[in-house]
Amino acid sequence: MAGHSKWANIKHRKGAQDKKRSSLFSRITREIIVCARQDPNPETNVTLAAAIERARAANMPKENIERAIKRGAGNLDGVQYAEVTYEGYGPGGVAILLRALTDNRNRTAAAVRHIFEGHGGSLGGEGSVAWQFDRRGVVEAIPGDANREEVILVAAEAGAEDFLDEGETLTFYTPSSAVAAVRDALKGQGVTVTRAEIALVPKATVRVEGKDAERLLKLMDALDEEEDVQEVVANFDIPDEVLAQVEGG
Repeated sequence: MAGHSKWANIKHRKGAQDKKRSSLFSRITREIIVCARQDPNPETNVTLAAAIERARAANMPKENIERAIKRGAGNLDGVQYAEVTYEGYGPGGVAILLRALTDNRNRTAAAVRHIFEGHGGSLGGEGSVAWQFDRRGVVEAIPGDANREEVILVAAEAGAEDFLDEGETLTFYTPSSAVAAVRDALKGQGVTVTRAEIALVPKATVRVEGKDAERLLKLMDALDEEEDVQEVVANFDIPDEVLAQVEGG
């Protein structure tokens, strides 16, 4: 999953600058509303807590965040969003799974299909690629000057099952129930936690190079930029130099 993880980190860093603020706010607001439907308390709802953290990182006004939580909890009237999952394949035979929140299923389905077909991919049916992913806890941290071995040990003791060392960043994979514990344990060590949420993670990866890699990244970017799309994951592994071009582009 190294290639996709690096791409996700690049998008995370660039997202606030690259997207129009209104579009970014709209996406995060929808996520908060849907998360708050399950449990409006971020202390017990790690997914909601992660959405609130993204909102704060994007400089969303506090009143907007609070309004979205109230709407999700049913205390305010507003648009009702449905969660829809789309599955398909990209260049190089890469499996792609994305989650959208929409108030118009037909509009979103047409937009997603157009993006797939316009970038050398194909939209598949339900269950066509979902089996290639697991929903797991993901905690990304920047250890800084901390002892990396000690940081990894602390995360493992708190419930982390696996980790990926990407130089500046350590990414820990946990059971869904252990996200908050690992996040808090790392913060307790003075480590900067940049992401802590439950996400889709590929079980295995497909290596993609050359033109297929370039086309695939353009497809991933287009899907990520579609306003209704909340999460897009894929099982690719692309050479660092190609990903570096994306970050520098």
